[in-house]
Amino acid sequence: MRRWLRLVDPARITSLRRRLVWQFLVLSAALVLGLFLTVGWVADRASRASQDAVLGAAVTAITEGIRSVDDGLELDLPYATFSMLGAMGDERIFYALAVADRVVTGYEDLPAPPEAAQDMVPVFWNADYRGARLRLSAVARPMLIENRLQPVTVTLGQTRLGQAAIARDTARSAAWAALAFLVLALPVALLAAQAVLSPIRSLAEVMGRRGPRDLRPVRHPTPRELAPLLRALNGLIARLRGALDLAETFIFEAAHRIRTPLSLVRTEAELALSETTDEATRIRLRRMVRAIGESSRSANQILDHAMVMYRSDQFAAAPLDLAALTRAVVRAVAPLAEMRDIALSQAGLDSPCPIEGDERMLEIALRNILDNAVKYAAPEGRIAVSLGREGPMAVLRVQDDGRGLSDDPAQLMARFRRGGNVGDIGGSGLGLTIVTEVAATHRGRFRLEPGEREGTCALLHLPLA
Repeated sequence: MRRWLRLVDPARITSLRRRLVWQFLVLSAALVLGLFLTVGWVADRASRASQDAVLGAAVTAITEGIRSVDDGLELDLPYATFSMLGAMGDERIFYALAVADRVVTGYEDLPAPPEAAQDMVPVFWNADYRGARLRLSAVARPMLIENRLQPVTVTLGQTRLGQAAIARDTARSAAWAALAFLVLALPVALLAAQAVLSPIRSLAEVMGRRGPRDLRPVRHPTPRELAPLLRALNGLIARLRGALDLAETFIFEAAHRIRTPLSLVRTEAELALSETTDEATRIRLRRMVRAIGESSRSANQILDHAMVMYRSDQFAAAPLDLAALTRAVVRAVAPLAEMRDIALSQAGLDSPCPIEGDERMLEIALRNILDNAVKYAAPEGRIAVSLGREGPMAVLRVQDDGRGLSDDPAQLMARFRRGGNVGDIGGSGLGLTIVTEVAATHRGRFRLEPGEREGTCALLHLPLA
């Protein structure tokens, strides 16, 4: 019994559906048991009431059939009454006729009534007699016998076999009906559990259809019982949105506080380099300027990477012109290319190229692609930037004539991974990682491949609007 109770213990059932089904079945079993006991009790009372009605009518009919005669009493037993009693089954019938306290006919040892019978009002009781359980009834009637008024009592008893059989058959029928109900309770319980869990499943589908960056409050209609869950979920979303806004503010603040001091230190170092004539000091200052420059680039790329990760989680696409954005980034990179006497050529940037995306993220990605091209291009070399279309995709191609690829291009996309031929060129190993993540966020792709003759070709594919 304890083991069965442990099986249906809700605390041990991890599935809410299974818990509902078990509770429904346990409740159904309790109701079935209660129904069986109730039907048995009602059937016993009904059969007893019907037996009492027949037994009372029979003993009254016998009593009314007694007549006073000159030499005593005359009793004419109504056989129809005994036939009526026998109709309830194979019953045994006992009777006794007593005048005052003396039995004149019938079974002398038949149990007496617990209380004296009144004038023609049947009295009923149960008693054991000759190995059988009897239901007895007695009726008293005053009659004139030998010129004296004396009480005449008629007692009639009947076994309860028929009544017990009726109650047993009724209880058995109720048991079969209850068993059928219990069998039907399982599919009903499954349907009920499905109906109860349907709003939860609907809410889960609504949340599952949301993108990872959709932090709007949930407005899905739900039953009253799920309102606390919905409020808690919206509260969590609001706190998450606030935390992400705080993270964005921190990123901007960190970028400002890191870039400004590094720029100031570099400026001061360059001024000191221009003013000193001591060669040893100039060598140290050059190293300082170079280290500060690398630190500044690394800090910028780390912050750019953090920005891209944040905006990927909060991605909100908007219409923009990729050609115009590329032209703006090329203009920003052009001074660096001129410092190294690198020629920048453009193709396909005059025609609009509409896409949908995050302008800030795409600007960071384009700047990293062009920065890499300028860093690794040959001095007095060439960089070709072209924009075209391939089916539903816009394709930005940046070709340089630099050192080319010495490693597997797929491995260069990993964080802080740099090629084996970078030499003394500074970098953090995050530029290609940033471009790859931006492309993935925009449902595009980024890859590197060897140039047609020399150098490296960077290809950025983005879906057209």
